[in-house]
Amino acid sequence: MESINRLSQALQDRSATITVVGLGYVGLPLALGFAQQGFRVMGLDDDAPKIDRLMQGTDYINGQDAVVQASVSSGKFNPTRDINCMSHSDVIVICVPTPLTKNREPNISYVEGVAKRIGQLMKPGTLVVLESTTYPGTTEEVVLPLVLAGGRVTQVGRDFFLAFSPERVDPGNPSYHTYNTTKIVGGVTPTCTDLTAQLYQTLLERTDLVKKASSSRAAELEKLFENIFRSVNIALVNELALLCNEMSLNVWEILDLASTKPFGFMRFNPGPGIGGHCIPLDPFYLTWKAREFDFSTRFIELAGQLNAHMPHHVVDLIIQGLGSRGLVGANVLLLGMAYKKDVADHRESPSVRVLEILQHRQADVKYLDPMLPAVKIEGVMWRSVDPSEIAKADCCVLMTDHTEFDMDSILKQAKVLVDTRGWTQGRDLSGYACKVVCLGHGQKAAHPVVSLK
Repeated sequence: MESINRLSQALQDRSATITVVGLGYVGLPLALGFAQQGFRVMGLDDDAPKIDRLMQGTDYINGQDAVVQASVSSGKFNPTRDINCMSHSDVIVICVPTPLTKNREPNISYVEGVAKRIGQLMKPGTLVVLESTTYPGTTEEVVLPLVLAGGRVTQVGRDFFLAFSPERVDPGNPSYHTYNTTKIVGGVTPTCTDLTAQLYQTLLERTDLVKKASSSRAAELEKLFENIFRSVNIALVNELALLCNEMSLNVWEILDLASTKPFGFMRFNPGPGIGGHCIPLDPFYLTWKAREFDFSTRFIELAGQLNAHMPHHVVDLIIQGLGSRGLVGANVLLLGMAYKKDVADHRESPSVRVLEILQHRQADVKYLDPMLPAVKIEGVMWRSVDPSEIAKADCCVLMTDHTEFDMDSILKQAKVLVDTRGWTQGRDLSGYACKVVCLGHGQKAAHPVVSLK
Protein backbone atom coordinates (compact mmCIF):
# COMPACT_ATOMS: atom_id res chain seq x y z
CA MET A 1 0.00 0.00 0.00
CA GLU A 2 2.90 2.35 0.75
CA SER A 3 4.27 1.95 -2.81
CA ILE A 4 0.85 2.69 -4.26
CA ASN A 5 0.36 5.84 -2.22
CA ARG A 6 3.89 7.07 -2.88
CA LEU A 7 3.57 6.70 -6.66
CA SER A 8 0.08 8.17 -6.73
CA GLN A 9 1.28 11.23 -4.82
CA ALA A 10 4.32 11.61 -7.11
CA LEU A 11 2.03 11.59 -10.16
CA GLN A 12 -0.31 14.07 -8.55
CA ASP A 13 2.35 16.62 -7.61
CA ARG A 14 4.46 15.98 -10.77
CA SER A 15 7.52 14.94 -8.77
CA ALA A 16 7.74 11.55 -10.51
CA THR A 17 10.60 10.89 -12.92
CA ILE A 18 9.43 9.31 -16.17
CA THR A 19 11.61 7.41 -18.64
CA VAL A 20 10.28 6.99 -22.18
CA VAL A 21 12.12 4.20 -24.01
CA GLY A 22 12.15 4.81 -27.77
CA LEU A 23 11.96 8.32 -29.24
CA GLY A 24 10.10 7.77 -32.49
CA TYR A 25 6.64 8.86 -33.66
CA VAL A 26 5.11 7.53 -30.44
CA GLY A 27 7.77 8.11 -27.80
CA LEU A 28 8.99 11.62 -28.57
CA PRO A 29 5.60 13.41 -28.44
CA LEU A 30 4.83 11.43 -25.29
CA ALA A 31 8.09 12.46 -23.62
CA LEU A 32 7.68 16.12 -24.57
CA GLY A 33 4.10 16.10 -23.36
CA PHE A 34 5.05 14.80 -19.91
CA ALA A 35 7.89 17.32 -19.72
CA GLN A 36 5.49 20.16 -20.52
CA GLN A 37 3.26 18.95 -17.70
CA GLY A 38 6.11 19.46 -15.24
CA PHE A 39 7.56 15.96 -14.92
CA ARG A 40 11.27 15.25 -15.20
CA VAL A 41 11.52 13.07 -18.29
CA MET A 42 14.39 10.89 -19.48
CA GLY A 43 14.18 10.20 -23.20
CA LEU A 44 16.06 6.94 -23.77
CA ASP A 45 17.11 5.84 -27.25
CA ASP A 46 20.20 4.02 -28.55
CA ASP A 47 20.25 6.09 -31.77
CA ALA A 48 23.10 8.56 -31.21
CA PRO A 49 22.11 10.96 -34.06
CA LYS A 50 18.60 11.24 -32.59
CA ILE A 51 19.97 12.15 -29.18
CA ASP A 52 22.35 14.69 -30.72
CA ARG A 53 19.55 16.35 -32.70
CA LEU A 54 17.35 16.59 -29.62
CA MET A 55 20.18 18.08 -27.57
CA GLN A 56 20.54 20.67 -30.34
CA GLY A 57 16.84 21.49 -30.02
CA THR A 58 15.54 19.74 -33.15
CA ASP A 59 12.17 17.99 -33.23
CA TYR A 60 12.65 15.48 -36.06
CA ILE A 61 9.07 14.19 -35.76
CA ASN A 62 6.66 17.13 -35.73
CA GLY A 63 8.98 20.09 -36.28
CA GLN A 64 8.20 21.60 -32.86
CA ASP A 65 11.78 22.79 -32.32
CA ALA A 66 10.78 25.49 -29.82
CA VAL A 67 9.13 22.88 -27.59
CA VAL A 68 12.24 20.68 -27.63
CA GLN A 69 14.52 23.65 -26.94
CA ALA A 70 12.42 24.87 -24.01
CA SER A 71 12.07 21.38 -22.52
CA VAL A 72 15.79 20.60 -22.78
CA SER A 73 16.94 24.00 -21.49
CA SER A 74 14.58 23.80 -18.49
CA GLY A 75 16.01 20.41 -17.54
CA LYS A 76 12.59 18.76 -17.76
CA PHE A 77 13.52 16.71 -20.84
CA ASN A 78 16.81 14.84 -20.86
CA PRO A 79 17.61 12.85 -24.04
CA THR A 80 20.08 10.08 -23.27
CA ARG A 81 21.55 6.77 -24.38
CA ASP A 82 22.35 5.75 -20.78
CA ILE A 83 20.05 2.84 -19.92
CA ASN A 84 20.90 3.22 -16.24
CA CYS A 85 18.50 6.16 -16.09
CA MET A 86 15.75 3.57 -15.58
CA SER A 87 17.08 2.77 -12.13
CA HIS A 88 16.02 6.24 -10.93
CA SER A 89 12.61 6.30 -12.62
CA ASP A 90 9.18 6.12 -11.06
CA VAL A 91 7.53 5.40 -14.42
CA ILE A 92 8.95 3.62 -17.47
CA VAL A 93 7.01 3.74 -20.75
CA ILE A 94 8.10 1.34 -23.50
CA CYS A 95 7.67 2.66 -27.07
CA VAL A 96 9.97 0.41 -29.09
CA PRO A 97 9.31 -1.13 -32.54
CA THR A 98 7.42 -4.40 -32.91
CA PRO A 99 8.11 -5.39 -36.54
CA LEU A 100 7.48 -8.69 -38.30
CA THR A 101 10.03 -11.34 -39.18
CA LYS A 102 10.68 -12.31 -42.80
CA ASN A 103 8.10 -15.05 -42.29
CA ARG A 104 5.50 -12.43 -41.25
CA GLU A 105 5.51 -13.49 -37.61
CA PRO A 106 5.74 -11.16 -34.57
CA ASN A 107 9.19 -9.92 -33.66
CA ILE A 108 9.03 -8.66 -30.09
CA SER A 109 12.77 -8.86 -29.47
CA TYR A 110 12.97 -5.11 -28.75
CA VAL A 111 10.24 -5.39 -26.12
CA GLU A 112 11.94 -8.44 -24.60
CA GLY A 113 15.30 -6.68 -24.45
CA VAL A 114 13.89 -3.61 -22.71
CA ALA A 115 11.79 -5.67 -20.28
CA LYS A 116 14.84 -7.70 -19.27
CA ARG A 117 16.87 -4.56 -18.55
CA ILE A 118 13.99 -3.01 -16.61
CA GLY A 119 13.88 -6.08 -14.39
CA GLN A 120 17.60 -5.72 -13.68
CA LEU A 121 17.55 -1.96 -13.03
CA MET A 122 14.14 -0.84 -11.72
CA LYS A 123 13.47 0.21 -8.18
CA PRO A 124 10.48 -1.09 -6.20
CA GLY A 125 7.31 0.97 -6.67
CA THR A 126 7.91 1.61 -10.39
CA LEU A 127 5.06 1.70 -12.93
CA VAL A 128 5.93 0.05 -16.26
CA VAL A 129 3.67 0.74 -19.26
CA LEU A 130 3.98 -0.98 -22.64
CA GLU A 131 2.72 1.13 -25.58
CA SER A 132 4.19 -0.90 -28.45
CA THR A 133 1.54 -2.68 -30.53
CA THR A 134 1.64 -6.42 -29.96
CA TYR A 135 -0.46 -9.57 -29.65
CA PRO A 136 -2.84 -10.19 -26.72
CA GLY A 137 -0.96 -11.62 -23.77
CA THR A 138 2.42 -9.97 -24.35
CA THR A 139 2.27 -7.80 -21.23
CA GLU A 140 1.42 -10.71 -18.91
CA GLU A 141 3.16 -13.58 -20.70
CA VAL A 142 6.38 -11.88 -21.84
CA VAL A 143 7.02 -8.58 -20.05
CA LEU A 144 5.88 -9.66 -16.57
CA PRO A 145 8.13 -12.78 -16.30
CA LEU A 146 11.16 -10.89 -17.64
CA VAL A 147 10.69 -8.07 -15.13
CA LEU A 148 10.26 -10.52 -12.25
CA ALA A 149 13.34 -12.46 -13.37
CA GLY A 150 15.49 -9.41 -12.58
CA GLY A 151 14.96 -10.11 -8.88
CA ARG A 152 14.36 -6.51 -7.80
CA VAL A 153 10.58 -6.89 -7.38
CA THR A 154 8.42 -9.85 -6.46
CA GLN A 155 4.71 -9.07 -6.82
CA VAL A 156 2.90 -7.11 -9.51
CA GLY A 157 0.25 -4.78 -8.13
CA ARG A 158 2.10 -4.39 -4.83
CA ASP A 159 5.81 -3.60 -5.18
CA PHE A 160 5.63 -2.68 -8.88
CA PHE A 161 2.91 -2.01 -11.43
CA LEU A 162 2.49 -3.13 -15.04
CA ALA A 163 0.02 -2.14 -17.75
CA PHE A 164 -0.58 -1.86 -21.49
CA SER A 165 -1.75 1.38 -23.08
CA PRO A 166 -1.81 1.29 -26.88
CA GLU A 167 -0.41 4.19 -28.84
CA ARG A 168 -2.89 5.98 -31.09
CA VAL A 169 -0.65 8.11 -33.27
CA ASP A 170 -1.95 9.19 -36.68
CA PRO A 171 0.95 11.01 -38.39
CA GLY A 172 -0.15 14.08 -40.32
CA ASN A 173 -3.61 14.26 -38.74
CA PRO A 174 -4.39 17.98 -38.26
CA SER A 175 -7.16 17.39 -35.71
CA TYR A 176 -6.10 14.57 -33.41
CA HIS A 177 -2.75 14.16 -31.66
CA THR A 178 -1.19 12.58 -28.58
CA TYR A 179 -2.83 14.97 -26.14
CA ASN A 180 -6.47 15.00 -27.30
CA THR A 181 -7.00 11.39 -28.37
CA THR A 182 -8.74 8.99 -26.00
CA LYS A 183 -6.25 6.73 -24.20
CA ILE A 184 -7.02 3.11 -23.37
CA VAL A 185 -5.32 1.66 -20.28
CA GLY A 186 -5.35 -1.95 -19.13
CA GLY A 187 -3.35 -3.14 -16.14
CA VAL A 188 -2.31 -6.58 -15.02
CA THR A 189 -4.21 -5.81 -11.79
CA PRO A 190 -6.91 -3.21 -11.01
CA THR A 191 -4.36 -1.15 -9.07
CA CYS A 192 -2.06 -1.15 -12.09
CA THR A 193 -4.95 0.09 -14.23
CA ASP A 194 -5.81 2.88 -11.78
CA LEU A 195 -2.23 4.17 -11.53
CA THR A 196 -1.80 4.06 -15.32
CA ALA A 197 -5.04 6.00 -15.74
CA GLN A 198 -3.75 8.59 -13.27
CA LEU A 199 -0.50 8.87 -15.26
CA TYR A 200 -2.20 9.63 -18.58
CA GLN A 201 -4.78 11.94 -17.03
CA THR A 202 -1.88 14.29 -16.31
CA LEU A 203 -1.01 14.30 -20.03
CA LEU A 204 -4.35 14.59 -21.83
CA GLU A 205 -6.42 17.71 -22.36
CA ARG A 206 -9.32 16.20 -20.36
CA THR A 207 -9.28 13.52 -17.68
CA ASP A 208 -12.32 11.80 -19.21
CA LEU A 209 -10.24 10.95 -22.28
CA VAL A 210 -8.75 8.03 -20.33
CA LYS A 211 -10.78 4.82 -20.62
CA LYS A 212 -10.07 1.73 -18.53
CA ALA A 213 -10.02 -1.76 -20.04
CA SER A 214 -10.74 -4.82 -17.91
CA SER A 215 -7.22 -6.20 -18.47
CA SER A 216 -3.99 -5.71 -20.37
CA ARG A 217 -5.09 -8.45 -22.79
CA ALA A 218 -8.29 -6.57 -23.60
CA ALA A 219 -6.32 -3.39 -24.29
CA GLU A 220 -3.88 -5.31 -26.52
CA LEU A 221 -6.66 -6.86 -28.59
CA GLU A 222 -8.51 -3.54 -28.84
CA LYS A 223 -5.46 -1.95 -30.43
CA LEU A 224 -5.13 -4.70 -33.02
CA PHE A 225 -8.82 -4.49 -33.86
CA GLU A 226 -8.57 -0.72 -34.51
CA ASN A 227 -6.12 -1.27 -37.35
CA ILE A 228 -7.57 -4.56 -38.59
CA PHE A 229 -10.88 -2.70 -38.97
CA ARG A 230 -9.13 -0.31 -41.34
CA SER A 231 -7.29 -3.08 -43.16
CA VAL A 232 -10.46 -5.06 -43.84
CA ASN A 233 -12.44 -2.03 -45.01
CA ILE A 234 -9.60 -0.84 -47.24
CA ALA A 235 -9.47 -4.33 -48.76
CA LEU A 236 -13.22 -4.22 -49.35
CA VAL A 237 -13.08 -0.92 -51.21
CA ASN A 238 -9.98 -2.03 -53.12
CA GLU A 239 -11.90 -5.09 -54.29
CA LEU A 240 -14.77 -2.81 -55.31
CA ALA A 241 -12.32 -0.72 -57.34
CA LEU A 242 -11.05 -3.83 -59.14
CA LEU A 243 -14.62 -4.87 -59.88
CA CYS A 244 -15.55 -1.40 -61.13
CA ASN A 245 -12.62 -1.54 -63.50
CA GLU A 246 -14.04 -4.76 -64.99
CA MET A 247 -17.62 -3.43 -65.11
CA SER A 248 -16.72 -0.08 -66.72
CA LEU A 249 -17.99 1.77 -63.66
CA ASN A 250 -16.29 4.53 -61.67
CA VAL A 251 -15.57 3.52 -58.08
CA TRP A 252 -15.15 7.15 -57.06
CA GLU A 253 -18.68 7.94 -58.24
CA ILE A 254 -20.01 4.90 -56.37
CA LEU A 255 -18.30 6.07 -53.16
CA ASP A 256 -19.60 9.63 -53.58
CA LEU A 257 -23.12 8.31 -53.97
CA ALA A 258 -22.83 5.94 -51.00
CA SER A 259 -21.45 8.76 -48.85
CA THR A 260 -24.73 10.67 -49.12
CA LYS A 261 -26.28 8.19 -46.68
CA PRO A 262 -26.18 9.87 -43.24
CA PHE A 263 -26.13 6.63 -41.27
CA GLY A 264 -24.72 3.12 -41.48
CA PHE A 265 -21.92 3.98 -43.91
CA MET A 266 -18.28 4.94 -43.32
CA ARG A 267 -16.22 5.91 -46.34
CA PHE A 268 -12.90 4.28 -47.16
CA ASN A 269 -11.05 5.07 -50.38
CA PRO A 270 -9.16 2.60 -52.59
CA GLY A 271 -5.48 3.04 -53.24
CA PRO A 272 -2.23 1.39 -54.34
CA GLY A 273 -1.94 -0.68 -51.16
CA ILE A 274 -1.46 -0.12 -47.44
CA GLY A 275 1.58 1.15 -45.56
CA GLY A 276 2.87 2.58 -42.32
CA HIS A 277 3.92 1.08 -39.02
CA CYS A 278 0.54 -0.40 -37.99
CA ILE A 279 -2.06 -1.39 -40.58
CA PRO A 280 0.14 -3.73 -42.69
CA LEU A 281 1.57 -5.43 -39.58
CA ASP A 282 -1.15 -5.66 -36.94
CA PRO A 283 -3.33 -8.27 -38.67
CA PHE A 284 -0.40 -10.71 -38.66
CA TYR A 285 -0.02 -10.30 -34.88
CA LEU A 286 -3.60 -11.44 -34.35
CA THR A 287 -3.62 -14.23 -36.94
CA TRP A 288 -0.41 -15.58 -35.40
CA LYS A 289 -1.88 -15.53 -31.88
CA ALA A 290 -5.16 -17.05 -33.08
CA ARG A 291 -3.33 -20.23 -34.14
CA GLU A 292 -2.61 -20.89 -30.46
CA PHE A 293 -6.36 -21.38 -30.04
CA ASP A 294 -6.69 -23.47 -33.21
CA PHE A 295 -8.65 -20.63 -34.78
CA SER A 296 -8.30 -19.44 -38.37
CA THR A 297 -8.86 -15.72 -38.97
CA ARG A 298 -9.81 -16.25 -42.62
CA PHE A 299 -11.54 -12.90 -43.10
CA ILE A 300 -8.53 -10.95 -41.83
CA GLU A 301 -6.07 -13.00 -43.86
CA LEU A 302 -8.11 -12.56 -47.05
CA ALA A 303 -8.06 -8.79 -46.55
CA GLY A 304 -4.29 -8.90 -46.19
CA GLN A 305 -3.92 -10.87 -49.41
CA LEU A 306 -6.11 -8.45 -51.37
CA ASN A 307 -4.28 -5.38 -50.10
CA ALA A 308 -0.95 -7.04 -50.92
CA HIS A 309 -2.17 -7.52 -54.50
CA MET A 310 -2.81 -3.81 -55.14
CA PRO A 311 0.79 -2.86 -56.09
CA HIS A 312 0.60 -5.51 -58.82
CA HIS A 313 -2.64 -3.94 -60.07
CA VAL A 314 -0.91 -0.55 -60.15
CA VAL A 315 1.76 -2.04 -62.41
CA ASP A 316 -1.02 -3.35 -64.67
CA LEU A 317 -2.41 0.20 -64.87
CA ILE A 318 1.06 1.50 -65.78
CA ILE A 319 1.25 -1.04 -68.60
CA GLN A 320 -2.21 0.08 -69.73
CA GLY A 321 -1.05 3.70 -69.70
CA LEU A 322 2.13 2.97 -71.65
CA GLY A 323 0.24 1.11 -74.36
CA SER A 324 2.42 -0.03 -77.25
CA ARG A 325 5.51 1.57 -75.60
CA GLY A 326 5.68 -1.37 -73.23
CA LEU A 327 7.27 -1.60 -69.79
CA VAL A 328 10.78 -2.78 -70.65
CA GLY A 329 13.11 0.22 -70.62
CA ALA A 330 10.25 2.66 -69.99
CA ASN A 331 11.03 5.71 -67.85
CA VAL A 332 8.52 5.45 -64.96
CA LEU A 333 8.39 8.18 -62.32
CA LEU A 334 6.68 7.42 -59.01
CA LEU A 335 5.16 10.55 -57.49
CA GLY A 336 5.42 9.88 -53.78
CA MET A 337 7.43 7.30 -51.84
CA ALA A 338 5.75 7.93 -48.47
CA TYR A 339 2.95 5.61 -47.39
CA LYS A 340 0.67 8.53 -46.53
CA LYS A 341 -0.07 12.08 -47.62
CA ASP A 342 2.22 14.77 -46.15
CA VAL A 343 4.17 12.29 -43.99
CA ALA A 344 7.93 11.65 -44.28
CA ASP A 345 7.73 7.90 -43.71
CA HIS A 346 8.08 5.10 -46.27
CA ARG A 347 7.74 2.12 -43.93
CA GLU A 348 5.74 -0.65 -45.66
CA SER A 349 4.82 1.87 -48.36
CA PRO A 350 3.15 0.38 -51.45
CA SER A 351 5.43 2.66 -53.48
CA VAL A 352 8.38 0.51 -52.43
CA ARG A 353 6.67 -2.64 -53.66
CA VAL A 354 5.67 -1.01 -56.96
CA LEU A 355 9.28 0.13 -57.43
CA GLU A 356 10.55 -3.40 -56.81
CA ILE A 357 8.08 -4.94 -59.27
CA LEU A 358 8.90 -2.37 -61.95
CA GLN A 359 12.62 -2.98 -61.50
CA HIS A 360 12.10 -6.73 -61.80
CA ARG A 361 10.19 -6.14 -65.04
CA GLN A 362 13.06 -4.04 -66.44
CA ALA A 363 11.55 -0.58 -66.28
CA ASP A 364 13.74 2.44 -65.56
CA VAL A 365 12.27 3.67 -62.25
CA LYS A 366 12.74 6.96 -60.40
CA TYR A 367 10.80 8.69 -57.65
CA LEU A 368 9.89 12.24 -56.68
CA ASP A 369 8.83 13.01 -53.11
CA PRO A 370 9.21 16.42 -51.41
CA MET A 371 8.87 14.77 -48.00
CA LEU A 372 11.56 12.12 -48.56
CA PRO A 373 14.71 13.41 -50.30
CA ALA A 374 16.37 10.02 -49.82
CA VAL A 375 15.27 6.52 -48.85
CA LYS A 376 17.11 3.24 -48.36
CA ILE A 377 15.47 0.19 -49.92
CA GLU A 378 17.08 -3.23 -49.45
CA GLY A 379 20.41 -1.59 -48.65
CA VAL A 380 20.37 0.68 -51.72
CA MET A 381 20.05 4.46 -51.33
CA TRP A 382 17.53 6.11 -53.63
CA ARG A 383 17.24 9.88 -54.02
CA SER A 384 14.27 11.97 -55.04
CA VAL A 385 14.71 13.46 -58.52
CA ASP A 386 14.13 17.01 -59.73
CA PRO A 387 10.54 17.92 -60.75
CA SER A 388 11.84 18.46 -64.30
CA GLU A 389 11.82 14.64 -64.59
CA ILE A 390 8.01 14.75 -64.82
CA ALA A 391 8.16 15.94 -68.43
CA LYS A 392 10.83 13.37 -69.32
CA ALA A 393 9.00 10.35 -67.98
CA ASP A 394 7.10 7.95 -70.22
CA CYS A 395 4.66 7.48 -67.36
CA CYS A 396 4.11 9.26 -64.05
CA VAL A 397 2.34 7.41 -61.23
CA LEU A 398 0.63 9.32 -58.46
CA MET A 399 1.30 7.06 -55.46
CA THR A 400 1.03 9.60 -52.63
CA ASP A 401 -1.20 12.67 -52.92
CA HIS A 402 1.09 15.12 -51.09
CA THR A 403 -0.30 18.64 -50.75
CA GLU A 404 2.90 19.99 -52.30
CA PHE A 405 2.21 18.22 -55.59
CA ASP A 406 0.65 20.66 -58.07
CA MET A 407 -1.93 18.70 -60.06
CA ASP A 408 -2.28 21.33 -62.76
CA SER A 409 1.49 21.46 -63.31
CA ILE A 410 1.77 17.66 -63.39
CA LEU A 411 -1.07 17.29 -65.89
CA LYS A 412 0.51 19.92 -68.14
CA GLN A 413 3.90 18.19 -68.16
CA ALA A 414 3.18 14.46 -67.96
CA LYS A 415 2.65 12.32 -71.02
CA VAL A 416 0.81 9.64 -69.06
CA LEU A 417 -0.48 9.83 -65.49
CA VAL A 418 -1.62 6.80 -63.53
CA ASP A 419 -3.77 8.12 -60.70
CA THR A 420 -4.02 5.68 -57.75
CA ARG A 421 -5.67 8.18 -55.38
CA GLY A 422 -8.66 9.50 -57.31
CA TRP A 423 -6.85 12.82 -57.55
CA THR A 424 -8.17 13.62 -61.04
CA GLN A 425 -11.78 12.64 -60.36
CA GLY A 426 -14.35 15.38 -60.91
CA ARG A 427 -11.83 17.47 -62.81
CA ASP A 428 -12.23 18.58 -66.42
CA LEU A 429 -9.25 17.02 -68.18
CA SER A 430 -10.20 18.09 -71.69
CA GLY A 431 -7.63 20.90 -71.72
CA TYR A 432 -4.68 18.60 -71.07
CA ALA A 433 -2.78 16.44 -73.52
CA CYS A 434 -1.84 14.06 -70.69
CA LYS A 435 -3.33 10.55 -70.90
CA VAL A 436 -4.88 9.69 -67.52
CA VAL A 437 -5.50 6.19 -66.22
CA CYS A 438 -7.29 6.15 -62.85
CA LEU A 439 -7.54 3.24 -60.43
CA GLY A 440 -11.13 1.99 -60.28
CA HIS A 441 -12.32 4.29 -63.03
CA GLY A 442 -13.57 1.54 -65.37
CA GLN A 443 -11.94 3.01 -68.47
CA LYS A 444 -12.42 -0.14 -70.51
CA ALA A 445 -14.82 -0.07 -73.43
CA ALA A 446 -18.42 -0.36 -72.28
CA HIS A 447 -19.83 -3.87 -72.41
CA PRO A 448 -22.34 -4.38 -75.21
CA VAL A 449 -26.01 -4.35 -74.31
CA VAL A 450 -27.58 -7.79 -74.71
CA SER A 451 -31.13 -7.73 -76.09
CA LEU A 452 -33.65 -10.07 -74.48
CA LYS A 453 -36.03 -9.95 -77.45
